[in-house]
Amino acid sequence: MGVAVVGAGNWGRNLVRTFHRLGELAGVAEVDLELRKTIHSQYPGVFVWREFSELLESDVPALAIATPAQTHYQLAREALLAGKDVFVEKPMALSRAEAEELLKLATSKNRILMAGHLLLYQPAIRWLKNHIASGAIGEMACLYQERLKLGRVRSAENVLWSFGVHDIAVLLYLVGEKPQEVNAVGRCFLQEGIEDDVHVHLKFSGGVQAHLHVSWLWPEQRRRLAIVGSKAMLTYDELSQEVVLHKKRITPELRNRDEGSKVVFRGNEEPLLLECRHFLECVAGRKEPLSCGRSALEVIEVLERAGKQFREDKV
Repeated sequence: MGVAVVGAGNWGRNLVRTFHRLGELAGVAEVDLELRKTIHSQYPGVFVWREFSELLESDVPALAIATPAQTHYQLAREALLAGKDVFVEKPMALSRAEAEELLKLATSKNRILMAGHLLLYQPAIRWLKNHIASGAIGEMACLYQERLKLGRVRSAENVLWSFGVHDIAVLLYLVGEKPQEVNAVGRCFLQEGIEDDVHVHLKFSGGVQAHLHVSWLWPEQRRRLAIVGSKAMLTYDELSQEVVLHKKRITPELRNRDEGSKVVFRGNEEPLLLECRHFLECVAGRKEPLSCGRSALEVIEVLERAGKQFREDKV
């Protein structure tokens, strides 16, 4: 079949390596001369296009787009119009209107549209989804997600669009529905109009609430998720890839009950490999991806609602 990767920069090189490892790298499209030289050196025999338009005219059936976020919509749109199946890195687009257009276009062209929500392909996240569904922690009450570090600051998007896309995707996936309410607070320290530190609070129809804190201006690196249920609690440390079950709860008599904690899952698979393999399977089997265009649209709706509050706070 074969997949061509569009963009071989900071993240694109990982997609190039992974699709090559899977034996499905059809080529690379890259405008930067030095990056093209690197691809030629590291992957002898792999075809490299200088222009995206040249790739669109080829018989390669599927593309993986890993260019700057502000180009995702236009490149994905052109690819879908050319009849290609499309994997596009997060965020799929920078507005709800753009995401809706991509989804409608993919549907009308009967093309696969998949967003690069990498965290959904962490085995621990799939394990958490199944464990919650089993009823083992009782009724889910709330989720708390942190993604904090001294990170690579962007100028085209704020920290929520850069860091928080994965986490919003996970929260919606674990709860299983879109939020009824979105409340957000952000602070701009480094650049005017670009939030560096953001808190988002989500309320869902079933009473579940979720809170996300993302920052690229933080002294420590933290990637943690906590889930509170009526019978037990779970914590997931993305850095160590461990899920811990805490047999702790508050009884109906308002007494603390602590029966200890234990590690219940350790992940050691590569999520990017699983994600790329999933795209290949969806293209071959014409099936809807886990991180499909519709789920990506729901994530972008949350991000856009949060952004609206940031703008209103500045008035």
